[in-house]
Amino acid sequence: MGHREELAAGTGAAATGGWHAIHHPFARPPEDEMPRVLLTRRRAIAFALFVLSALAFLYFVLPKLAGVTTTLHRLERGNTWWIIIGGMLELLAYGGYGVLFKTVVVRDSRLIGWRENYQITMAGLAATRLFAAAGAGGIALTAWALRRSGMEPRLVACRMVAFLGVLYAIYAGSLLLDGVGLGIGLFPGGGSFAITIVPAIVAAVLLAVAGAVALVPSDVERQLHRSASRPGRLGRWLARAGAVPGLVASGLRTAIGLIRSREPGLLGAVAWWGFDMSVLWAMFHAFGQPPPFTVIWMGYFVGMLGNLLPLPGGVGGVEGGMIGAFAAFGVDFNLTVLAVLSYRGISFWLPTLPGALAYFQLRRTVARWRESERSGRSSPAPTGPREAPAALQT
Repeated sequence: MGHREELAAGTGAAATGGWHAIHHPFARPPEDEMPRVLLTRRRAIAFALFVLSALAFLYFVLPKLAGVTTTLHRLERGNTWWIIIGGMLELLAYGGYGVLFKTVVVRDSRLIGWRENYQITMAGLAATRLFAAAGAGGIALTAWALRRSGMEPRLVACRMVAFLGVLYAIYAGSLLLDGVGLGIGLFPGGGSFAITIVPAIVAAVLLAVAGAVALVPSDVERQLHRSASRPGRLGRWLARAGAVPGLVASGLRTAIGLIRSREPGLLGAVAWWGFDMSVLWAMFHAFGQPPPFTVIWMGYFVGMLGNLLPLPGGVGGVEGGMIGAFAAFGVDFNLTVLAVLSYRGISFWLPTLPGALAYFQLRRTVARWRESERSGRSSPAPTGPREAPAALQT
């Protein structure tokens, strides 16, 4: 799918200036500066206290409330080899994430090779882990880097929607498949209607909604633009909202087009979820006898809904969601606490250090891009006829 089709979404908004009026992670900041968090001393202290208190509750208070008085000692006695395997599986998950990003978002970029791709994805993952709002910090950082590489804002937004569409299609499909399989007894592990069929229904609804949005006509923005020509607050609201449905629909159509073309790199989405979930499976092995893999599968994806809570990296929400899900399946509580806390220790902290390093590497990379852009602008214009942009060539 070429640039022209992807850029079709948002054309009306660009004509009216509505694009830049929308307050979302893809909006261009003043002078295209790197997105920063206003970090005062009070906020830094509050953030550190929250993380420490959440960890203290998870590792000290929760085990005592449940009678798991030797949790920390048992954590120290976990099978070392299974823990190492878990760390290696998490690295493979990051690799899958990077392959998917390269395939969907920067597949034809001249500036973003595999090294720059690594910097963007790892810095974005670190931002997602450390800041709240369901990963909005990581999306904002990623969108900023893509814009600085020369990618048009509308194209950035469209491809990011496609990227997230592929990623969460796997998520919803897993909930649907495993939930129905457990609910009707096709998969081992059992489970009540509430923990099997209900999540499957929610996943089916989400997939149906996404499919319906993908069918939104490509000229919906122009129609809304005509409706927004009226004066007053309603007209301004329609002008701003006009960019959203066309943009999301175009991004989802891009994702569907890539799936239909059977791009091998889309398997990166399966690798991301599959290897990350396998870390939890390895942690169950590290501390005892694990439940059926289909139960781990369901408990993992249900627990991941905790990332939607406005908590840094979902700390507390994901752990609580997973522990509650496994409790609903009747898994031993002590084993669940050990496995979930160990899994979160690997998945949350492992990308933090390399992600922070990638953040500073990305800043240098973007500075190099900016310097090259300035050098190109200062060079004398060519005397011959200029070639039309590739997106406009027929």
